[in-house]
Amino acid sequence: MSPKDVMSGGRRGTGLWTPGRIAVGVLVVLVIVFICVNTRTVTIRVLIPEVTMPLWLALLAMFLIGLVCGGYLFRRKGR
Repeated sequence: MSPKDVMSGGRRGTGLWTPGRIAVGVLVVLVIVFICVNTRTVTIRVLIPEVTMPLWLALLAMFLIGLVCGGYLFRRKGR
């Protein structure tokens, strides 16, 4: 055992419920609730075409795109 392990009392943040994972979980639940309460139909302009779709679908698409981009940008190297 190294002196660093003795001083800190062991390894921190290696369990299933780390503070970061709890924060992300709460944020995901809030996003899902926000998406579910916004159900009206809206017109969205994407560059040139106009698309009419339910707002919850547009919000869900943006959430998923954000997850993919975040996963790509912040993935750990060496795995």
